[in-house]
Amino acid sequence: MKKEQALVDERKQSILEYVNLRRKVSVAELCEKFGVSSATIRNDLRELDGNRLLVRTHGGAILLEKARFEPEAEEKEDKYAEEKRRIARAALGLIDDGDTIIVDTGTTTQKLADLLDGKPGLTVLTNDILIARRLEDHPSATVHLIGGVVRRKFHCTVGPKALEMLAGLTVDKAFMGANSFSLENGASTPDFQQSELKRLMARIATKVYLLVDGTKIGRNSFVRFASIEDIDCLITDSIGDDERRALEESGVEVIVADKNDA
Repeated sequence: MKKEQALVDERKQSILEYVNLRRKVSVAELCEKFGVSSATIRNDLRELDGNRLLVRTHGGAILLEKARFEPEAEEKEDKYAEEKRRIARAALGLIDDGDTIIVDTGTTTQKLADLLDGKPGLTVLTNDILIARRLEDHPSATVHLIGGVVRRKFHCTVGPKALEMLAGLTVDKAFMGANSFSLENGASTPDFQQSELKRLMARIATKVYLLVDGTKIGRNSFVRFASIEDIDCLITDSIGDDERRALEESGVEVIVADKNDA
């Protein structure tokens, strides 16, 4: 049953990626591409529309532009700065001396990078140019900047070269950012290339920690990169009781950052 659900989720993810490329698709087109019945496709589109990931139309679906919106790095930098510092401080306590870690791109993970100079012997992989610069002066960390194509105005790398560099590696922990997180859809981002790299980061990590402020919880962006089952721990500043309970029942540890820890 779990395997069947995984196949369904994979197909819906592929449908989203296909709509991203084509912007407008028909049910018949999707039936031919994925080799399933029109009833199955319509059911998939109904669920994706319900999660606000695309817009179901008569006979097909179109791209939901809002789900693809992503503010540039400078726009996000000063938003919820105190909350992000608290989340970063909570995440720091999960890093052991000598760990090999991934620090994903993002403004919250940048706050974490600012705190790492007190952790000796780290090996850090990141695709965030600003994080690499912050860690350049770390007294003992070995920093690997993941190569690839630079995303303009987002200060990070993506693309085949980035994926190639990570392929075959294993790390102790991945500290991931996300644009959105929901119980139904997991962790998501508006950008397809970014999602590919994030997905691989999570896959090669023994433990995956998701760092998101409370404003991102209960929302969905265009492309999912990690389901609930892929995440070991959610670190946030605020979460509803029902959502926390549901996550913990699914095996996800939830850490709410202390308000005195900014």
